[in-house]
Amino acid sequence: MVEQVAQMVVHGEAWTIKDLFVLPNEYVYWSIQIVMYPYMTGLVAGAFVLSSLYHVFGVEKLKEIARYALVFSFALLPVAMMPLLLHLMQPLRGIHVLMTPHFTSAISAFGIVFMTYACIVAAEIWFVYRKFIVESIHRLDQKSNRGPLEGLLLLIYKVVSLGAMDLSKEALEADHKAVKFLAGLGIPVACFLHGYAGFIFGSVKANALWMTPLMPVIFICSAVVSGIALCIISYYIFMEIRKWAAKFGRNWLLPDALAHGDSAMRVEQLRSIQEHEVKMTSKYLLIFMTLAITLEILDMIFRGYTAVKSWDALRMVIYEHDFMKIFVYQYALGNFLPFILLLLPGLTTRRAAFASILVLFGVLMMRWNVVIGGQAFSLTFAGFMEDHLPIIPHDMETFKEGLGGAMLVIFTPFVIFYFLNMIFPAFMTEDEAH
Repeated sequence: MVEQVAQMVVHGEAWTIKDLFVLPNEYVYWSIQIVMYPYMTGLVAGAFVLSSLYHVFGVEKLKEIARYALVFSFALLPVAMMPLLLHLMQPLRGIHVLMTPHFTSAISAFGIVFMTYACIVAAEIWFVYRKFIVESIHRLDQKSNRGPLEGLLLLIYKVVSLGAMDLSKEALEADHKAVKFLAGLGIPVACFLHGYAGFIFGSVKANALWMTPLMPVIFICSAVVSGIALCIISYYIFMEIRKWAAKFGRNWLLPDALAHGDSAMRVEQLRSIQEHEVKMTSKYLLIFMTLAITLEILDMIFRGYTAVKSWDALRMVIYEHDFMKIFVYQYALGNFLPFILLLLPGLTTRRAAFASILVLFGVLMMRWNVVIGGQAFSLTFAGFMEDHLPIIPHDMETFKEGLGGAMLVIFTPFVIFYFLNMIFPAFMTEDEAH
């Protein structure tokens, strides 16, 4: 019991910097992992929305990156719960949210929506890749000199196929209809998945920084922006690796080479695909950025015009205490600079990738300013608090709630995607895909 109490003290007190008059029991209890939680769920929702632009709305120019965004969204999915589990003192108890749901609880609602969304994405991937799975089963079955990895892959494909081996025209048309239905169904579920986090913050009347009816909408728009930006930068990086592997004949470095039968593409062809997909996706990123920036500006105007409760304290947080984090890091570097870079003529893939990195940074700062900034001012409205992020951990707690825990959450989906890409190749050519 004493050990648990000590851990609870470390959770907030150890890295909370107090300024002026603050109550003795006030700390920044929600640290970096609660920042990462809405950030990662936003990436999941945003990547799925990008894939749905083709599967639902028929944007043919996004066909190639749509499959990539769908698979990457599925790789991001298990990581959405990871920050919450790292933050909990007893992470194993998190399963009770699903095992014993309380339908009037917002947390329980998130668990239900999360599992529903996971099932939708998994089903959509199955229908998108069913033709490829069946063809891979036939190809690997007929191969006499299968290696151990190919044998394992064949077994996985036979299990994943669920016995659905029909490749007739009618069956493939049914797959297309199922994909469109699931993608259309997944859009509102994905929006609810992330809008839920905005609802949680926006409904807290006791906190002036969180209480706004626009918070759920702002969270959803910024989620789409961050998801598209992540797909652009990750697609750019992976295509650069593929070009390098194709140039030097290192196909064994590609995780999908096994599933493709070690087929290679020319560097010029890969470069053409990369430029086309990145530039087209950047246009949609610019559209959603315009919407997100407009909503954030309207929210700021709304707060000042209505002079909500505790506006004086809120104004000191926005314009004085967190001025650099909000106006310089979030708005200037994370919003307006990448907006200008994407808007300028002669867009290149490198400029689009750099702008996407800035966008991801801006959305992360937005989440930081909401979560950490919302806890910045004392209940007395006289003092302020600031979170001190542990850089070098000295125990497991400072690792989880520090830079190490944040980096673990960020890099985990890339590891999952690497292995997932072996089974469901995200970089399929036109003749291989539906």
